[in-house]
Amino acid sequence: MKKGSKISNAVIKRLPRYRRYLNELNRKGVDKISSRELSDLIGYTASQIRQDLNNFGGFGQQGYGYNVEALYNEISSILGLDKEYKMVIVGAGNLGQAIANHTSYYKAGFVVCSLFEVNPKLIGIKINDIDVRDCEELVQYIEDNAIDIGIICTTKDAAQEVADRMSFAGIKGIWNFAAVDLEVPESVAVENVHLSDGLHSLAYHINRNHYLS
Repeated sequence: MKKGSKISNAVIKRLPRYRRYLNELNRKGVDKISSRELSDLIGYTASQIRQDLNNFGGFGQQGYGYNVEALYNEISSILGLDKEYKMVIVGAGNLGQAIANHTSYYKAGFVVCSLFEVNPKLIGIKINDIDVRDCEELVQYIEDNAIDIGIICTTKDAAQEVADRMSFAGIKGIWNFAAVDLEVPESVAVENVHLSDGLHSLAYHINRNHYLS
């Protein structure tokens, strides 16, 4: 990464897509690829791909292109995917359970260590062999187990309080599925996932021809 440079969020959001396609190419035994060939696969322009990667030093060679495995490893390192992250989920309803059961997270180094709930009917059970604990234990558990990421699957009314408790306990990042934007200290990274926003955007794209006609 260029010293003193600030990478835009748009660039960061494109990196996982590059990594995913490079992983598929690597699995197929492809050794090298040009920005033009990568453009044909991904849909971004070759110029956009080169600009994005140049933010981190380039990695390509003129006349050769990119080494697929090396670029995959570099992007993995840039994204911090060369290490393991310990996570907790607050909210053991349908969404929280679905995340706890989604095994691809574990393969990628994101390990759910515990779930937390206020519903006494769920406290004490196991989901995917993971304990569901009382929310009153959340702060202590994060502190004692050096948890990196907190996943919020609560109602929007409860989300800010949960985020406050996570931040107080020293969480590094929050993956927020509650339908509210959170206020957290600058030291805490937040990724908001508003499921309805994506659905509403899809509805626009389905109907856009009506407005263009």
